[in-house]
This record gives sequence, structure tokens and C-alpha cells, in this order.
Amino acid sequence: MDKQLLSESSPQDEGLIDAACPAARRSRQAQVRWGDHLVTIGGDAPVRVQSMTNTDTVDVIETAIQVKELAQAGSELVRITVNTPEAAAAVPAIREQLDRMGINVPLVGDFHYNGHRLLTEFPDMAQALSKYRINPGNVGKGDKKDRQFAQMIEAAVRYDKVVRIGVNWGSLDQEILAQMMDDNARRATPWDAKQVMYQALIQSALSSASYARELGMNPDNIIISCKVSGVQDLISVYRALSRRCDYALHLGLTEAGMGAKGTVASAAALSILLQEGIGDTIRVSLTPQPGEARTQEVVVALEILQSLGLRAFNPSVTACPGCGRTTSTTFQELAKQIDDFLRAQMPVWRKKYPGVENMKVAVMGCIVNGPGESKHADIGISLPGTGEAPAAPVFIDGEKALTLRGDNIANEFHALVETYIERRFGTASA
Repeated sequence: MDKQLLSESSPQDEGLIDAACPAARRSRQAQVRWGDHLVTIGGDAPVRVQSMTNTDTVDVIETAIQVKELAQAGSELVRITVNTPEAAAAVPAIREQLDRMGINVPLVGDFHYNGHRLLTEFPDMAQALSKYRINPGNVGKGDKKDRQFAQMIEAAVRYDKVVRIGVNWGSLDQEILAQMMDDNARRATPWDAKQVMYQALIQSALSSASYARELGMNPDNIIISCKVSGVQDLISVYRALSRRCDYALHLGLTEAGMGAKGTVASAAALSILLQEGIGDTIRVSLTPQPGEARTQEVVVALEILQSLGLRAFNPSVTACPGCGRTTSTTFQELAKQIDDFLRAQMPVWRKKYPGVENMKVAVMGCIVNGPGESKHADIGISLPGTGEAPAAPVFIDGEKALTLRGDNIANEFHALVETYIERRFGTASA
């Protein structure tokens, strides 16, 4: 390095580098319950992961099975559609089926258009749900709007349920938007249409929350969301929203898309906001690709939080991308095998091996970074690359433990990982 550049560095350049961490936004704390199981949202609680079924709620067994799959994948709340009397009637049976399976994840009812009637006519459903999602843009028009919204809030108050007031720019309250457009036209310097849209989203959410409080709703039981489908739009709206209220906030791009597009867009938007301390729950609204499990949206949400260092859900597997130095796809196959194995075992291991979610595994493809990365991991392997000796050193807790050779390296390393987990984390629960 250029000595002149070193000598000209300023004193502050030589200080400690601050660790990246979210700013502190202090929100109210909501408590979503089912029986003895409690999920705290906001305040000092960790950022929670939510998901939603895509089954017909009337099909009790299919819906219960998908809720179970989402919960086992790591979703801490699961939302189901409640759109017809038949769906409303099915909710208590879904809850009962989940309880029989030992799945205590809270259920969230998603209401649009007729929620006021369903919550009034189906009290067993209203009680079986732990949280209601209300969209102010879809509760009615004109004189009916306030009355129907009030019926839903009254049910939440009666049964002591948490409510998410979820505004969506695809179904924004047109009366509020029209009024704000008119007001904007009278400004000396009118805002552009997008700014008016932002303000209308926030106004709809906050005025609805204010009305809910007038109706007797505990402000701690109110969660707010203002969901849009554009990354920059979401960031702008939530930055403004976070400055104007202390309610717990639910984050997520609505209609994020499918595959890489939906994953990347969600990660980009949510990561920026979470790093700024904005957001108490998240959902990644992916469109499943043909044949893809619904649980993929949960996997992405968990990875966002874990990558930011906000939470730990699964042991992390570090693997190199591969290059001309690597001899085959062995390290890729081994990395996937280990990653799939760890994820599949986590529902059991969370109870059996406390702390296993913080474990780090490295599966590397050659000598360049292999030994170094393996030493940094709890357990790691450096597989032989092109021209390297057919040997794979294994490092455990930073020290070289042994070298694997032959055609059975993958299975032998797999067994070493299992042994390491039992030895290190098994004693924690003893």
C-alpha cells in the first residue's frame, strides 16, 4: 500500500469501526395469543415472521396441513382467508385440528368487504383467531364504512384480539385519496401524484387507528401496515410512517413477484428498513413457482433476518461459488446436502439442542479460502480442487481435526456434523 496514503489518513480513520446495527425505534408492544402460547410483537421483541396460506379455507384438513408446514418452517403467525360464511365456519375446526397436531401457531383472519358480518355472525370463529387483519379500503363505502369498521373493532375489543390495520395501495380508500387529491390541487405548489398517494396511505392507516381507539381499542393491540409493490415506494412510506406513530409496524412488499425477482425485491426493501430499526413483523409475499412449496416465502424471510444478524433460525452454511480451481460439483452437492439436512432437523433440534441455530458450517471447494473459512466456522471442510491432493481437511472449533479421503467424504463429513451437534449442543439441554 502507498505509504503516502497511509501517512495522510485522518485520526478518525484509525479508530474502531462501529458494528452495523439498527437504530432504536421504540414501538408499542402487542401480544398475540393462542392458549398459553404468546407471540410478542414490537417493543423489545425480535422481528417476527408471518406467512399466509393459499388453500381454500373451507378445506379444513388441507388448510391445517399447510399451516403446520408454514409453522414448522419458522412462521410465527399464519394468516388464513376468511371470505365466506363457509370459510368462517371452518376456522374453529382448523384451530382444533392444529391443536390436536400440537401446532400452537396463532391464526390471523384476513377480512375484506364482509368481515363485519362474519365476525358478528360467527363468534366461535372470532374467538378461534388470535389476530384480525382489516383493510380500511375494503370495509364499505359512504355511511356504511364507519359502521362496518366499528363492528370489526368491537369484536376485537370483545374478544381481546390484536388487529392489523393493513392499508394496501391496490385497494386504497378512494374517498381519502380523492379528498387529498382535491386538497393538493389547491396548493400553491402541488405535490406530484406519488407523494399524494404516499400521504393517503399513511392517513388511511393512522385515521383508522385513531377511530379504533375511540371505539375502545387498546392502542397496544393495534399494528399498522402500508403495503406497496415498489421497493423505493415502500421505503419512503415506512420512513414517514415510523416518524408519525409508535404502533408496531408490519413490513412487506405486496405482490412481490416470483422467483429471484420477488426474493431480491423483498430483501432489498425490508433490509434497508430493518437496518434503520423500522419494522416489527415481516412477510415475504412470493408467488410460488410451479411445484414450489409455499414455505419458500418463510425461508426467504428467515434468511433476511438472519443475514442482517437480527435473529438466528438455522445453522448457517458457508460455501464458495466455485471457479476453475474446483474439480467438480462435490462441494456444491455437499453444501446443499448439509443445508437441507440442518433445515429439516431444526423443528426437533430447537427443543433438543438449544443454541444449535447459531452454529456455522463451511463447505469449501479448494485450498485458496477453504482452510481459512473452515477455521472461522464451528466445523468446516476444505475439499480438494483441481491439481490438489485428494484429501479434505476438516476443522473443528478452529483447529484441524482430521483429514478425509476416498469416495465417501460426503457421508463421513455429514456424520461428523451430527456428532459435533450432539457433543456441543446436546449438553446444553442436559
